[in-house]
Amino acid sequence: MFKKIYVPVDNSEYSNQAIEMALALAAPWNATVVGSHVYAAKMHDYRFKQMEYTLPEEYQDENELARQRKIHDSLITMGLQLISDSYLDVLQRRCEAAGLPYERKTFDGKHYKVLVEDIATSDYDLVIMGALGIGAVKDSVIGSVCERVTRRVQRDVLVIKHLQDPMTCGDTIMVGVDGSPQCFGGLRTAIALSKTFHKPLEVVSVYDPFLHYVAFNGIVDVLSEQAAKVFRFKEQEQLHEEIIDTGLAKIYQSHLEVAREIAEAEGVEMKLTLLPGKAFEKILQHARKVQPWLLVLGRIGIHSQASEMDLGSNTENLLRLAPCNVLLSSRTYVPPIDLRAEESINWSPEAEERMERVPPLVKGIARTAILRFAMERGHSVVTSDVVEQAMEAFMPGYTSKMIGKVAKVLAIEHVRAEHQLTYICDVCGYTARVENPVQCPVCQATAEHFQVIDRAVVEAIAAAEGTTLEEVTFDGRKLKWSAEARRVLRDVADAYLRRRAKARIEKVARMQKVAVITRALALPLIEETVGSDRLDAVGSPDDAAAEELVEARPTVRVLTPVHPGRSQPQEVQPHLNWTGADGQLNEVAAGRVVVAPTLHSREG
Repeated sequence: MFKKIYVPVDNSEYSNQAIEMALALAAPWNATVVGSHVYAAKMHDYRFKQMEYTLPEEYQDENELARQRKIHDSLITMGLQLISDSYLDVLQRRCEAAGLPYERKTFDGKHYKVLVEDIATSDYDLVIMGALGIGAVKDSVIGSVCERVTRRVQRDVLVIKHLQDPMTCGDTIMVGVDGSPQCFGGLRTAIALSKTFHKPLEVVSVYDPFLHYVAFNGIVDVLSEQAAKVFRFKEQEQLHEEIIDTGLAKIYQSHLEVAREIAEAEGVEMKLTLLPGKAFEKILQHARKVQPWLLVLGRIGIHSQASEMDLGSNTENLLRLAPCNVLLSSRTYVPPIDLRAEESINWSPEAEERMERVPPLVKGIARTAILRFAMERGHSVVTSDVVEQAMEAFMPGYTSKMIGKVAKVLAIEHVRAEHQLTYICDVCGYTARVENPVQCPVCQATAEHFQVIDRAVVEAIAAAEGTTLEEVTFDGRKLKWSAEARRVLRDVADAYLRRRAKARIEKVARMQKVAVITRALALPLIEETVGSDRLDAVGSPDDAAAEELVEARPTVRVLTPVHPGRSQPQEVQPHLNWTGADGQLNEVAAGRVVVAPTLHSREG
């Protein structure tokens, strides 16, 4: 895979680990290792001239000053060249011992500018740099040379952030995917590394169902009454809850499924993880938990233009904060449209019924053609109308033959009435809008993965937690809070974070259709928003309250969905946190419990 690997060196600890990584990655492909060092003789010469006026009087004579300049220039240039050669000699000896081809380069100039120019005019496959150089201090996160080079080059860049042995400082290769060509380019690189070094592969995708809700909460206080009527908050939030949130989850799940198909074609298995929240934050939390060998990211994301962006915001944050080595992919790969369409487009029952009538000999060709037609026009659902349009496009005159056909009227699905039971997928957190769901439309998990929330049970828990208080959300929806839930929220000292946590709690409560917000629901979301290290005794009720909760535990029942279904692939693991549930819902006489999962990741 790699033919030429470029390694700038400066004898720092991180640079030395970059050398180790370069040798390890070059060996399987017998890649050429190119070492380089940049020294700044011109800068020293400039500084010497600036200080000439401070020299003793005997050196101020023009002839003597010219002689001193010449001596200084000769010593500095010669000395810096000797230092550069010494650094590169170390790398050369290592390459010779490993039997790898080697090249060396030295430059005089501004470090990052010279490196960027050399990379731009050379055919390196991979650039490996230490995150920090010899100027690093205690609080340094990433060095200026590393950051500037990384921003300006269009090559894959591997940034070394570990000082341990680069091949044993972790096991998993983690890849962040968002549907961009850069992320899929990075995925293909990760697949090759996984096959070569026998390291497990995990692909992570993140969608954010909380962003709009938090934003609406902030906007509602500043809009005039007339503007609020025009904006129609209630209808906007209803649209998000009924369509957009689920659609977002499904889009990002489809990215994971496309990644699986790409990997399976290469004979590589992977774990898929879908997380809800802010992209860089959730990937960072997951990386801290998993401690991967390598985090692979696209240089820019799905919403960025390559001509306008050097690094995407999520990538930039992770480059600085990730606790592992980071590979930024500049390579691009666009999966075949057929593969993307199969994973990201649904068929309505009517459209599927029509396809059943297509002769088997041409059904595959027809299905692919219709998927391409739908994908190219931005459809996420193939309906009978889309089939009609595709047939007209492929067979002009087809529609004219259907003149006598009565036009079908698309039914508008009304909001599901409040039910006593809510079904939540424990794999991705999707809240079903039907009873006894057979399959999750987001992650394809089958019936046994749906947890059942009994509203009566939640209300009983809330009663045990003290008086409930009803509050009105920004769009007029009423939500009840238990006393314990209100208490843990009040314990958040920062007003901004408290408002943000409250909005996230309200959003999850609405998605799960719980009758009362309890401590078990609120606390994990508060910890995720604020950070457990910033909480002051949040979530620890006094002893008396704790005893009351134990004694007031209600009898709880579980409903098991009876619909059979296909088993969920093992690579997709549930990632919901059940924090706090065991303190209030426990096994009872029948040995059955029902718990309400909260919509956030395990590491929250």
